[in-house]
Amino acid sequence: MKLIVIEGLDGSGKATQTQLLAQRLAAAGVRAKTVSFPDYEKPWSCLVRMYLDGQFGSRPEDVSAYAASSFFGVDRFASYRTGWKKDYEAGTVILCDRYVGSNAIHQTAKLPREEWDEYLDWLADFEYSKLGLPRPTATVYLKMDPETSKRLLSQRYGGDESKRDIHEKNLRYLLSCQQSAAYVAEKYGWRVVECCDGQNLLSKEQIAQRVDQALAGVLGSGCGSDWTNRDTMG
Repeated sequence: MKLIVIEGLDGSGKATQTQLLAQRLAAAGVRAKTVSFPDYEKPWSCLVRMYLDGQFGSRPEDVSAYAASSFFGVDRFASYRTGWKKDYEAGTVILCDRYVGSNAIHQTAKLPREEWDEYLDWLADFEYSKLGLPRPTATVYLKMDPETSKRLLSQRYGGDESKRDIHEKNLRYLLSCQQSAAYVAEKYGWRVVECCDGQNLLSKEQIAQRVDQALAGVLGSGCGSDWTNRDTMG
């Protein structure tokens, strides 16, 4: 059973790279299924949507790391139990656009540095042990300059700033998330893919090639050689 996670800051191209990876696996005859979080189309994501819409406060820190984590964790639990648990257990490769690591990045950023490890231990216990979600086989982190991410988000919404959620509107928060992401990626041995040359975004094809290199050895023959799994947080 394999669960591959693509993480990154908002606007880093997670959805694009997840879909491109799925296409490459399909072409290689590998059975794969893509999953995206939050699962906005489902009723169980209502608390996530309320949080991101600012109904609990206009700033990310208006909702504690632990409360916000529970919103996203329950969304993943419902998706897993109703949508992809059987596929995963049957051997289908699951490709996740965001997973538990998104809580690790975004909620750790709200906390004082000295509380990060305590929170991360709590998060792993909550989502993996208490909720019973499977642990990732590997996590790829798409590292992108926050200013580039901000520019891409503006393009995504056609310049309409009102469409951004409370995370996307706050560059200071995104900068904090960049710091927490670097810490989490190092702590859990994530495979970091540089998506920019300075502030210039690489092409999606160049990034896809780097994703393949990052996953060398994880997805079977033709993907590379030896690999040691350190990842416990995805």
